[in-house]
Amino acid sequence: MKKLFLGLIVIMGAFIGCQENSKNEALPAQEAIDMSDFYVQTEELSHKGSSEQCYSMRVLNRQLQENPGLYKKMYDVEYATRKFLNSKKPDGTPGGGNGGNNGGGDTDVDVQPIEDGLNISIPVYFHVVLPDASQVSNSDIQSQMNVINSDFTSPNTNQLPSGATNFINDATNTEITFTLAGTFRHNDSRSEWGTRDAVKQAYPPITPETHLNIWVCNIGGGILGYAQFPGGNSATDGVVILHSSLPGGSAAPYNLGRTLTHEIGHYLNLRHIWGDGRCRQDDFVEDTPSSDSANYGCPSYPDVSCKSADMTMNYMDYTDDACMYMFTDGQRNRMRAIFAPGGVRSSMIN
Repeated sequence: MKKLFLGLIVIMGAFIGCQENSKNEALPAQEAIDMSDFYVQTEELSHKGSSEQCYSMRVLNRQLQENPGLYKKMYDVEYATRKFLNSKKPDGTPGGGNGGNNGGGDTDVDVQPIEDGLNISIPVYFHVVLPDASQVSNSDIQSQMNVINSDFTSPNTNQLPSGATNFINDATNTEITFTLAGTFRHNDSRSEWGTRDAVKQAYPPITPETHLNIWVCNIGGGILGYAQFPGGNSATDGVVILHSSLPGGSAAPYNLGRTLTHEIGHYLNLRHIWGDGRCRQDDFVEDTPSSDSANYGCPSYPDVSCKSADMTMNYMDYTDDACMYMFTDGQRNRMRAIFAPGGVRSSMIN
């Protein structure tokens, strides 16, 4: 009888074990999502140059101090992003977004653009806030719209240096476009607005759940722009840019409209190409090489750091407007993920 009882226990254990294995095999992909490399707070200093024309990360650091719940919101956004990307990539291929190539050198990872069936066309409101707001004309606004639409849809592989053949497969059309929904001009005597969202508080965003709001003003301090990452307060959601950074403005060599391209990248969940933390920190994109810090000017190729050639022509670096001209497939996928059903910016999809 005792042997029979023990035998039944063994059989039951095997049966339960088979059931557990069956359950494990059916677990959703989210169980395999690695968030160990996630970070939000970043270093305060740029290392290769003396200027920091984009203030988005400093603004984020301040928002994290002022809003203790923001970290969890951004963690959730990142988790949802990686879950979506993992669900779209074929088994055994890169592109899922569980971290990037942090410290891995230039491995020439070939990320495939995901097909999500989404038609992403973002309506845009411009708020021109200057002592004489008429100095930014309708033509200036349209020129800026032309630039961002071109930058987000043109791979520009013909502009790559002859030696940068490893980047040809990375350059992409994000299939994200922008439509002008309206321009609002405010004559305001304030000479500088700073980076604490004062201009947004004075002239609040209009339906930020469905529209990208852009404030064009004089920020001050040599700062070209800053953006709010997905997950932040809707009352301050959007992008602020220096008025003279628009195409044809006086902020040369940053006057071809690429400041807005860069800041919209942040607004759509892209980090700086160098991860704001030298070689040890990543931008969460698999097909962007690791870099130790920002690049400036128009570097000759290859400009090597972290044992690989920097992608200095990427819109998320700090190079001159004339010398940045590409997003990667990995960046494309990451931006598009936030528009997926349930994504943090999915309300923008009609």
